[in-house]
Amino acid sequence: QVQLVESGGGLVQPGGSMRLSCAASGSGVIFSIDAMGWYRQAPGKQRELVATIISGGSTNYADSVKGRFTISRDSARNTVYLQMNSLKPEDTALYYCHALMMVISTTQKGSNAYWGQGTQVTVSS
Repeated sequence: QVQLVESGGGLVQPGGSMRLSCAASGSGVIFSIDAMGWYRQAPGKQRELVATIISGGSTNYADSVKGRFTISRDSARNTVYLQMNSLKPEDTALYYCHALMMVISTTQKGSNAYWGQGTQVTVSS
């Protein structure tokens, strides 16, 4: 009923930039996004939080990306973006969109967490 679809990943050279997008959509339900964010997981490493943005607009970044990445949202489009600048090889990972949403259907309502399928970002010369 609710899906998160990421886009924008690919291959980029060190020092380059890339913007990831994540759009939330639903059918047969009404939903309200409380928070959205990005996680990433590199081979052999734990999945880590990259950046989040809550409904109030406040943001949070991992120390490793602070100053280089910017998370933003378009509430009207239920979309979150991750602008990545000055990319490093260490940023190479599978990036996942994550959202906390209040979902309302004809039978119930409640807060749930959702994950996108992930989009690969590879930083290499």
